[in-house]
Amino acid sequence: MTDHAAHNYSPLPVTIADARGAWVTDVEGRRYLDALAGYSALNFGHRHPDLLAAAHAQLDRVTLTSRAFRHDRFDVFAERLAALAGKDAILPMNTGAEAVETAIKAARRWGYRVKGVPADQATIIVADGNFHGRTTTIVGFSSDEDARADFGPFTPGFVSVPHGDLDALEAAIDDTTVAVLFEPIQGEAGVVLPPDGWLTGVRQLCDDHDVLFVADEIQSGLGRTGHTFACDHEAVEPDVYVLGKALGGGVVPVSAIVANRDVMDVFTPGSHGSTFGGNPLACAVGTAVVDLLSTGEFQARARALGKLLADGLADLDGLDAVRVRGLWAGIDVAGGRTGKDVCVELMHAGVLAKDTHGSTIRLAPPLVVTEDEIELLVATLGDVLAG
Repeated sequence: MTDHAAHNYSPLPVTIADARGAWVTDVEGRRYLDALAGYSALNFGHRHPDLLAAAHAQLDRVTLTSRAFRHDRFDVFAERLAALAGKDAILPMNTGAEAVETAIKAARRWGYRVKGVPADQATIIVADGNFHGRTTTIVGFSSDEDARADFGPFTPGFVSVPHGDLDALEAAIDDTTVAVLFEPIQGEAGVVLPPDGWLTGVRQLCDDHDVLFVADEIQSGLGRTGHTFACDHEAVEPDVYVLGKALGGGVVPVSAIVANRDVMDVFTPGSHGSTFGGNPLACAVGTAVVDLLSTGEFQARARALGKLLADGLADLDGLDAVRVRGLWAGIDVAGGRTGKDVCVELMHAGVLAKDTHGSTIRLAPPLVVTEDEIELLVATLGDVLAG
């Protein structure tokens, strides 16, 4: 690691110089299967030709105007992303954390201006074990001590309940509650799946109590779990989708919230903004991403190859637990080994993955991965676990 960078990451000892599809190559010319895909930012693999073509074409025209002026790529992106989510409107930003902050502001202002919550009393319910980003507001309602230690004081107005517990959620809702903010599947926590029916129950409680359901689909959305959104597994439609990562196709940072006008119209000129949010380059790439998803091909690939991945992982020894939804898996390593140690061994065997929370490893290969590559991933993991 360079001596000139902050030590806020502890990366695997590999230096990547080139990448294409599901594979990366280090500075020494060794190739690795990418089983992380940039925490789902690379759902369509490295250097997808359609996304590169969109970026190259836009680079030759205009890349940034700021939202002080209109540009010819914005309306197309907004219309197509809204249609993909079945909503009226979008508000684009850059990073996932910015989109979460935007959703928090939308929910609070909706609570005051539409629901009628008294000024400065709005509360938002979140889940234990959540990960929504690393701004000071967001880490303030995290239960991860590494993320929040010595960054206080924190923003008030958040109530945390156990993930997947509908009774606890209902008990936490009161007259000040304006929204629930949940990941349909908790990613950083280790691909933690909720109980069957939980999303449906959350939707019903929100309807019963006039509360917004805000779904953070930054990692779980855009094809990763075998549907366009993880909420689709229970045919549940939240009031607000929070999107990021794969929306930029691994080319540029792009994020957005997507909602109907009854929520989105709480924003007025000057109340929120971003210099780079919705820039021409981002809109060109984001539109190409939406076009890829509109065919359903990648969702279908995630379903089919996810079954292959799940079946393969289920047959491996050396795991305490396996959780799979589409091409997204969380595995808990048995025998006292750490996830980091196993990931280092996987790296030496030609597969890149990432540990989280001690013994857990997340697997999220690009959706362009092949059957042979999934089998290689499972076989390599099996060899490492057996070693």
